[in-house]
Amino acid sequence: MSTTRRDFDAQLRELEQDLLRMGSQVEEMLDRSVHALLNRDAALARQVAEADDAVDALDLALETRCMQLLALQQPMGKDLRTIGTVLKAITDLERIGDYSVDITHLALFLTDHPGPLPRVDLQGMTDAVKDMVRHTLRAFVDRDLQAVYRICKEEDDEVDHAYNQLFDELVELMHKNPGLVVPATYFILAARFLERIADHITNVAERIQYMETGILEELA
Repeated sequence: MSTTRRDFDAQLRELEQDLLRMGSQVEEMLDRSVHALLNRDAALARQVAEADDAVDALDLALETRCMQLLALQQPMGKDLRTIGTVLKAITDLERIGDYSVDITHLALFLTDHPGPLPRVDLQGMTDAVKDMVRHTLRAFVDRDLQAVYRICKEEDDEVDHAYNQLFDELVELMHKNPGLVVPATYFILAARFLERIADHITNVAERIQYMETGILEELA
């Protein structure tokens, strides 16, 4: 193997590792943002917002390195698809970070609302979305197409079902208790953000399939 090829392979591995690091960062942001919402923790909400700067910086750095590899190495075949997958995935991961920040804004709004919060399982929906993030990152590492199909077909459906159930429960609560209208509205928005995060994760999973097979199709 030539030195040039070894250097390229090393850069590609480093790119993949940094993609995983970015995924872990946005998963942590998601977890902390919902924790801040459910506990009206303004300090934690601000920490999540600050963490978004690091994710944005990593997104830009990864995009720059991808473009450099494309320009200087002119990869073909699976190497080209891998770089293309990283380029697409970092965009989706960056949007997950943005949605996490959106949830922290809701947390900050609720710090000024002293009343009770709706008793619905927003944490359960969050855990399902976090599982999707972890499973997708694992599928990327293992090149596991069976996991990709499960994420897109089963896990995404589970999140959609959780969103629909939460929406119905929160609307019913608002009808029964007008005092819950404000926090219930914020919870509906948070659930919607979680549902959109799941959609971005399925985008990443679909790109893993493309990376491995050369076939790009919607699986969700």
